[in-house]
Amino acid sequence: MLGYISGRKVGIDDPLRLRRRILLLVKCDKQILQINLKGKTMTLPVVTINLRIPFSLYSMLSGGADGVIVIYDLENYSGKPQYTCKAVGTVGRSSRFAHKFSVETVQWYPFDTGMFISSSFDKTMKVWDTETLKPAERFMFDGNVYCHHMSPVARKHSLVAVGTKNPKLQLCDLKSGSRIHVLQGHRAEILSVRWSPRNEHILASASADSTVRIWDVRRASGSLFTLDQHNGDKSKAAAEAVNTAHNGRVNGLCFSGDGLYLITMGTDDRMRLWNSSNGENTLVNYGKVSNESRKGLKFTVSTGCSLDCVFVPCGSSVAVYGLHSGELVATLRGHYNNVDCCDFHPDYQELYTGGKDCNVLAWIPALRAPDVEEEREGVGPVAVNPAFEDAWSSEED
Repeated sequence: MLGYISGRKVGIDDPLRLRRRILLLVKCDKQILQINLKGKTMTLPVVTINLRIPFSLYSMLSGGADGVIVIYDLENYSGKPQYTCKAVGTVGRSSRFAHKFSVETVQWYPFDTGMFISSSFDKTMKVWDTETLKPAERFMFDGNVYCHHMSPVARKHSLVAVGTKNPKLQLCDLKSGSRIHVLQGHRAEILSVRWSPRNEHILASASADSTVRIWDVRRASGSLFTLDQHNGDKSKAAAEAVNTAHNGRVNGLCFSGDGLYLITMGTDDRMRLWNSSNGENTLVNYGKVSNESRKGLKFTVSTGCSLDCVFVPCGSSVAVYGLHSGELVATLRGHYNNVDCCDFHPDYQELYTGGKDCNVLAWIPALRAPDVEEEREGVGPVAVNPAFEDAWSSEED
């Protein structure tokens, strides 16, 4: 433990590793050595999931194609390696507050366990009270809502970015309960939005018009810049007025944990890594990354590992790529139908995936014994990384 503390003190180690080490010790003290789990959530495909990161609540939100929202308590109270997650809250079809169509995105409020946000194809976004499971606020839109996102680091604003069938990016203020601003520039529906984890005012949006735009919400004059896959080389670019990030619809966005890089996915079966500060294409070659989704593709990036990885739904499996190398390092198989979404818990190094087989799978590498880790502390922290663990597996409850 002293090695982790000293490394954090001099700034040479990721703070997440220290936090994860503390959590692992707590779990081992409680004899909670969870290996894997699988929980059925609803009767229709799982479309979206979101994990609660803070210490106060270890839980997961899931949204389904039938409009149902379920909250799962992921804590292991049994002390057994395999256990069943309990649903501690459900907004079912019988509830008059439930979404009428598919729930496309769910997200915990970043700073308070008492609230979460959901958006749906029924053209609404709802802000929920976790205790009562009733909407405290509802926002109506003119078209289907494909995505929404709230900044995980914002202290000066409470804005939710919303992507709809309308090419105008909507900004909703939770404090006033109203739509306060629109960002114009896209020419087709907005399929994915993400706030930077590094700067609370920086926002990225991806559209079916093949473009990705970076915004500073303090500016009203337009986007900061548009990502260009050719890095300004006009000889390679098509004769278009607008730079394009992909040669097809861009339906996936994800920032790296430190916010220095942005990863995009397009229906041209390409994944690209960009420098988020200047929009430069880093030209990392991931090869062909199959992407047949007509809606937003919900992929994720690991955080706090010795090697950061990208987890991408690919048919009924999940492809794991090295973030900076572009190498396909693993393929996770366990679902019986297409995988729709995935989310990564940086503290416990757990990957959760949901799909059309109506299941949520947890992919958890085997934990090393505490005494083994203690012996290796002299040479630095041990990173539990899915790219180098053969023990990643999933089993049915």
